[in-house]
Amino acid sequence: MTVYAGQGSMALLWRAQGEARAKPGPKPGLSVDLIVETAIAVADEVGMAALSMRTVGERLGRTAMALYTYVPNKGELVDLMYDRSLASLPTGYDLSDGWRAALTRWAEDICEFYVRHPWVLQVSQARPVLGPNEFALLDTLARILAATGLAPQVLRGIVAALFDVVRGAARTIAEARRAPSETGVSDEEWWQARSALLQEIAPDFADRFPMALWLESGGETSWEADGGEPYLERAARQAFRSGLAVLLDGVEAAAEA
Repeated sequence: MTVYAGQGSMALLWRAQGEARAKPGPKPGLSVDLIVETAIAVADEVGMAALSMRTVGERLGRTAMALYTYVPNKGELVDLMYDRSLASLPTGYDLSDGWRAALTRWAEDICEFYVRHPWVLQVSQARPVLGPNEFALLDTLARILAATGLAPQVLRGIVAALFDVVRGAARTIAEARRAPSETGVSDEEWWQARSALLQEIAPDFADRFPMALWLESGGETSWEADGGEPYLERAARQAFRSGLAVLLDGVEAAAEA
């Protein structure tokens, strides 16, 4: 499920923080902030697909119609949720150990943010929300990258690559966490069953795909959860660390050149 942001007027996005909308609600006690915070909690628990004005209203003990007095529609609510959730991220990183250390911490923080709020990954980046906290996120990253000495036109491509690496890893981690409950099959059971089936239907697999086997050689072979961490989540975190390191190696080489 992909949600395209930017469906609202942007007026609510850029209002003063904590400022309630001027229109009075049918019942006292509601505000834009309360509705948005409740919607984030609902999305964290049940996902974007189950999010609706009705489910948020029920959580607040109100009808969906009562919410429309404050937030015009679900599209605008998603915009507000997305930007509000970004407010939890740090807006400054210590550069005393160099830009690479700061950028690594930034990437780790963003990855964990996506894992905490996996519904955020369903908000398309093709049309950004353009809210204040989204710009604060970009501003924070740009401040770190500026320390590399690279020109803005080069850094723009690096920004895109960083988000692709982080979002990709976080999406796999989030999916790995949901897979057992949504399919009713653990990682270990799934891998063992599929591997046995593959050996049965493709006994010549090693001859047909030698490089695929080579790519997996010398790596982890256990599909069991390690300390409660699913195999795919563990693999995604390892891929995230190695992919980020290679990307930062490239940034460092470009900066030195």
